[in-house]
Amino acid sequence: MFIALIVNGMFNVRDLYSSCSVLFKMVYSMQQEKKKVRSPITVVMGHVDTGKTTLLDKIRGTAVQAREAGGMTQHIGASFIPINTIFEIIRPLADHGIIKIDPNKFYIPGLLFIDTPGHEAFTNLRARGSSIADIAILVIDVKTGFQPQTYESIELLKASKTPFIVAANKIDRLPGWKSYPNTPFLISYNKQSSTARRNLDLALDELIGRFYDLGFYADRYDRVSDFRKTVAIVPTSAVTGESIADLFLVLVGLAQRYMGDRLKLDLGEAKGSVLEVRRTIGAGTTIDVILYDGVLRGGDYIVLGGRGKIIVTKVRGLLIPRPLDEIRDPRDKFESVSEIIAAAGVRIVAPGLDDALAGSPLYAIPSNLPEDKLQQELEEKKRLVLEDIGKLIFRTDKTGVILKADTLGSLEAILRKLKENGVPVAIADVGDVDKEDAIHASVVKERDPKWAVILTFNVDILPEAREIIEKEGIEVISDNVIYKIFEKIEDYLYEYEERIKREMLENLVYPGKIMILPGYVFRRSKPAIVGVRVLGGKIKPGYTLIRGDGKEVGTIEQIQSEGETVSEASYGMEVAISIDKAVVGRNIKEGDILYVNLLENDARLINRKLLNYITPDAKEAFLEFLKIKRKIKGFAWGM
Repeated sequence: MFIALIVNGMFNVRDLYSSCSVLFKMVYSMQQEKKKVRSPITVVMGHVDTGKTTLLDKIRGTAVQAREAGGMTQHIGASFIPINTIFEIIRPLADHGIIKIDPNKFYIPGLLFIDTPGHEAFTNLRARGSSIADIAILVIDVKTGFQPQTYESIELLKASKTPFIVAANKIDRLPGWKSYPNTPFLISYNKQSSTARRNLDLALDELIGRFYDLGFYADRYDRVSDFRKTVAIVPTSAVTGESIADLFLVLVGLAQRYMGDRLKLDLGEAKGSVLEVRRTIGAGTTIDVILYDGVLRGGDYIVLGGRGKIIVTKVRGLLIPRPLDEIRDPRDKFESVSEIIAAAGVRIVAPGLDDALAGSPLYAIPSNLPEDKLQQELEEKKRLVLEDIGKLIFRTDKTGVILKADTLGSLEAILRKLKENGVPVAIADVGDVDKEDAIHASVVKERDPKWAVILTFNVDILPEAREIIEKEGIEVISDNVIYKIFEKIEDYLYEYEERIKREMLENLVYPGKIMILPGYVFRRSKPAIVGVRVLGGKIKPGYTLIRGDGKEVGTIEQIQSEGETVSEASYGMEVAISIDKAVVGRNIKEGDILYVNLLENDARLINRKLLNYITPDAKEAFLEFLKIKRKIKGFAWGM
């Protein structure tokens, strides 16, 4: 089972902080080694409309109100909340006597929240196949519960092995709930009516049950005895601020316990992930980067992935917005800094970034290295980037779908899921669908039409490619939500298989079983004309009939129903048929049961692939037919 919270030696909420003293010697030792601890990178995920953005806004707003000197500064794509500000945010828990807080036991610098909520931001937080996110908040609407993107978020978190806690949001909307703004959970909960408490407990029980179905133990955070084995659920209201203090309590407690080697910061060459590529007025194409290690300085060389190449360029400028209360200024002024230390978000100004890929890893190299050492480092970093991107961007001549996405992160997430589902991929790339993609899809259609599919995520189809796609009838599956891509491809594959099987059945001789009705012999021979009832499957002109002993009696020439010629007769119908070579009284008689004689290849195909696609009555007739054939001496069909 995936352990949602990788925490060593933590047993309850009160212990989150009292146990921090255990870390003192470890942190002191780390400081003695001249290494520092960076801020944990925290992401917010969940289904649409669960309150992710509202929660982030509330976190930022609360931090601004609580900040002291040094306050909160929002970097590009990330909001850094220093530890002294977090201390003020969780102070109400101490004021109400819920916990005791000793500021001297806070050792992480703070928390770095990724401002852009959702899957796209999370998938772009990449470090050569893994995630640079240290912990996640999975936001679930406490009223609506698990939804498609909830499951998708959990899948992404599991795949990247990212610890997470759950914010069961919108408690203020529960029937009977009376809000107490910015109040700790237990205080607010204890003030509620029995009806309101019961409504929350029932909603949380539903969430706990869903997590159990997925293989997780989960519980309300204040009832968790071992965070190593149980997903902590914090009931919150992003609107009223209830339980925001509790959320920070759990986050910081886990971060302190989760520190270890992962949060050790070596103040060497910077490492980061490209969150976004954007055009900036006055600076050209820039990149927003989340640094997770080291120090980035102006003048450093940076190596990152680009479309069809590895980009090596030199940092001209490092930009961060002004403090949060000033970023609302419509002039959107930025401050230029000479260096920035991880973990942080920064906008990098440098030449040659037009083809930069969001989701690419980024490595920095000081420019003052000796020339031979500099070239050696550049080559090594290019190798690392190429190795990472080469697993995701490829073009082959194989038969498979074509995948085009907007970022490396999205591409990686979709590729992983396609592989799990056994979907072959011929081409995977970042960017719009072009003529070459469409031509390859046309070639695939000739080989195996099933996989002549172009999957697109947040990208366009260029005019030349669209013309080929429409002419060749290539299937295109598009969406800007990852889980919907998979819903659509599952629907496509199901419909394709159903259509192919229907077409196969239409081209096969269909199983059939009839009885010659006593008293309905209209002609005895040349051809024999008799009335029959279809007991299973169907019959058509051209179908050959056999008796129960396997002997052929003739071929159906014509079928009539109520004096009209029909193309087929199915289960339950009573019709008149003419049979060449049949002679009533010689090789057939009234009351005989006859079967449609199937060719070996048709019978094998039905038995192996189509048995569940024929009607139950036809299936019964087919199985009886097989028994007849197997009784024949020398019969050796391979079924």
